[in-house]
Amino acid sequence: MRLDRGYYISALPSLGDLGTTPPMNAVELLDHLRPIPAVHQVVEALFLLDDVLQREAFLAGERQAVEPTVLTPAQARNEAPLPAELAVPSESAARVAQVDGLWEAAFRHADAVARERGNGFLTRWVAFEVALRNALASARAKRLKLDESQYGVAVDLSDPRADLTQAVNEWLAASTPLAGLQALIRVRWAWVHEHDAWFSFRDDELAAYAAKLMLLHQWKRVADAEENGSADTAMDEPSLSLERATR
Repeated sequence: MRLDRGYYISALPSLGDLGTTPPMNAVELLDHLRPIPAVHQVVEALFLLDDVLQREAFLAGERQAVEPTVLTPAQARNEAPLPAELAVPSESAARVAQVDGLWEAAFRHADAVARERGNGFLTRWVAFEVALRNALASARAKRLKLDESQYGVAVDLSDPRADLTQAVNEWLAASTPLAGLQALIRVRWAWVHEHDAWFSFRDDELAAYAAKLMLLHQWKRVADAEENGSADTAMDEPSLSLERATR
């Protein structure tokens, strides 16, 4: 099994630093990993989080187009029903806004896949992402003078040890939404770099590769928007429902 993982890892193109051109797209990576069902499912759950990100930004008018990996374009544009794994948990439906419920479903799905497949990287990534998302939501709620306790999602999955004070402060201090988003992508990139299981030839290493590839594409979306002078922020972190609540 180790030899198999070694082949699939060594056959992948090298990834550069943030700002470099992604050597492949997410669909190509999933195709490459299809012979390893356990890893394929983990990476698919990871990319689904990015699809939700694009979907919500598109529906908020912050993106003009979507390039989903797991969802269909129609699902990403809210023109077709979402898959069952993104069904909002019944216990959350009455408590949170629709967009927050969707994030809760996506996080819980990714966590369930990680635990089913025994993938430590994805489990830790979900815990970090939930902690970061909720820290940002709390900061935005304070800024908008809203009850911050109303905007946390999947709180039980959050990493209680994550110190995100600096990340939140950099995001709040950013001169533009694009700059704020870039700051958050850098935070995520640094986290993956610390947890990438490099040269371990384990499933975690392939999952970490997928996370880095996803972040490279997110950075490219932001850079393209900035170059085009577009208001498209690729995503407005987080929760879009906070801004909608003030309109």
